[in-house]
Amino acid sequence: MKNYLTYLLILICCTSFAQSNNVQTYKLNQDFGQIIQSLSDNYIYLKDKKTDFECVKEKYSAVIGKVKTNQEKVLFFEYLLDEFYDSHLMLNTKTKSSFRLHSPIYLALKDNKFYVKNIWSSQMKDYGSNIIDAEVLNFNSKKFNKVIDAFPTQCVNKNLPEVREWIANKIISGRYNESRVLTLRLTDDRKISLNVDNIKIKKERTLLTTNKKNDVGVIRINNSLGKNNLIKQFDKELNSLINTKALVLDLRNTIDGGNSYVTNAIMSRFINKEMPYQKQISKEKYGNNPEIIKTSLEYVSPRGIYYNKPVIVLVGKWTGDVAEGLAIGLDGMNRAKIVGSEMGKFAGSTTNYSFKNSKYSYSVSTDKLYHVNGLLREDFVPSYNVVQTDIQIDNVLEKALNLIDGKDDDNFVVALKAKNSVAIKMDK
Repeated sequence: MKNYLTYLLILICCTSFAQSNNVQTYKLNQDFGQIIQSLSDNYIYLKDKKTDFECVKEKYSAVIGKVKTNQEKVLFFEYLLDEFYDSHLMLNTKTKSSFRLHSPIYLALKDNKFYVKNIWSSQMKDYGSNIIDAEVLNFNSKKFNKVIDAFPTQCVNKNLPEVREWIANKIISGRYNESRVLTLRLTDDRKISLNVDNIKIKKERTLLTTNKKNDVGVIRINNSLGKNNLIKQFDKELNSLINTKALVLDLRNTIDGGNSYVTNAIMSRFINKEMPYQKQISKEKYGNNPEIIKTSLEYVSPRGIYYNKPVIVLVGKWTGDVAEGLAIGLDGMNRAKIVGSEMGKFAGSTTNYSFKNSKYSYSVSTDKLYHVNGLLREDFVPSYNVVQTDIQIDNVLEKALNLIDGKDDDNFVVALKAKNSVAIKMDK
């Protein structure tokens, strides 16, 4: 539909709440040109995406004059960024009609149908029915595949599996002003209705939680990797566990990411010499001048009391952004085994750009990040990939403790002790 984007913007805003016409077209046109230039010059994944960039320029420039309210303006830019099916591309503001950033459920595509692959059970207060592997039939009483087809993107093929799966999970994240009711067919063929908004997520009051299980320390980061005072708290708790036989670092509740200052501080406690933990690739381009690619290897140095016992890192779909970097960093330095499912797949690292005529900004992925072995961070799969089968049992933590106790084939505790013993002799 030629005017589909215009129709959708107007429909959403008119059914939400009325606003006066307060968007000046020439200023919006300036901001549009700016974000297009930022994507063209700085978006490191632009050539990797199946998005028709010329289509984006054409379709969105054609409706600028139709955008009249601030809410429509926000949605205009949000939809533009959604064309690249990249969760790291985001507008740093929202309206009541904006999509949430994530959901407590993750869907996977198989044979053109969507199934519940993961749920955030480690953070849920109430479990209810086991919906793992349930097929998604409807969303708010509409056929789910039709809802995907109606998603407001115009310049990317929605039939591509990676695009379709991204859109599906964006849909169940839901708009702030709309319900999220799923009709599911369970594995026993029963149909149930699930209101995602009724799922109660635990709100942690502390930066981290610590406990011990059979002389194994467990430190769980409570979505606080962006808070610099986590470092002192982490040091205090790790020092109290310094004599444990192993440590489990739980990163399954780090959905909002954080900053590398904090994650590097955490990594520095598990090494006794400077080591590389990730590779970074960025580009520079100004105007019509040549594009220059820069590659660097990033290092972390030891700090504080060295924890030299085995470490296991727990990860999942709600391990996001720099938490993913923390996991692959410890893996790349051979200082931890990674246990869990695929992570959040937040691609690269971002830079914020401020609009000329708006108070808010937008994030663009400007650097690709790699495991030291050359694998893109978002393509990393844990060494011990645990498939979630039950919401009542913590299969991931159970696997980690079995590894430490030697109940699984790969008893890396013995291997690490041998490695440390050799290192001590060489140092002498």
